[in-house]
Amino acid sequence: MKNTLYLFFMALLAVALFSCKKDYTIGGSVHDPHVNMTTYDYLKTNPLFDTVVLLIDKTGLKEEVNATGTFFSITDYDIDNYIIQRQEQERTIRVDPNYKFTFDSLDFRLMKDSLRAYLFKDLITLDKATKTGKLYKSNDGELRLVQGIPNTAYTDGSVFTQYPVYLYLTKLVAKPGHPVPTTDADLAGTIPEQYLQAVCQTTGILTTNGILHVLNNNHTFTYFADKFN
Repeated sequence: MKNTLYLFFMALLAVALFSCKKDYTIGGSVHDPHVNMTTYDYLKTNPLFDTVVLLIDKTGLKEEVNATGTFFSITDYDIDNYIIQRQEQERTIRVDPNYKFTFDSLDFRLMKDSLRAYLFKDLITLDKATKTGKLYKSNDGELRLVQGIPNTAYTDGSVFTQYPVYLYLTKLVAKPGHPVPTTDADLAGTIPEQYLQAVCQTTGILTTNGILHVLNNNHTFTYFADKFN
């Protein structure tokens, strides 16, 4: 009897954690999402964003980052992924297997719009996101799709009726017969091959001037591999 009550209690607790609005870290414990600092200053406190902060400084976007509604922040790993792939591309173009491409090799004028693609004037939250998704205009003028997709990989459907929802920032690309959607109604005509998805590892950090979501470390900044391959 005690074992039955214990399992029932744990099931209720798990569902409560999955549905709690303050649980802003995927797979983590319950946290207060408020941080008493600006988005830029919060990024500076975490070594995961050392290179991101340097990129913000180099592109002159500090004020825009702090003035934006929502920032889907990349991580240092995402920038590293981009640099590694750029190096491979440059080595092929230059026919030089030893060519070195580093952070300092970046054209920061071009990188400014690339970074602005992750900034949105809208306040975008996980609790409003749906599986179909909604298009939002980023600060570079392009549309990005934001989705909230339930994940059932680590839950037992016989016990749980509510699943954790992952927040995705998705770039949509054109495919033969399927143009890039320009309205939410156009999403019905899309195919899976158009979706270049990046899942958030952390969502809903509330800074003093906006909302911060953090993309996973396997993402490649600018979706480079899909753009150039």
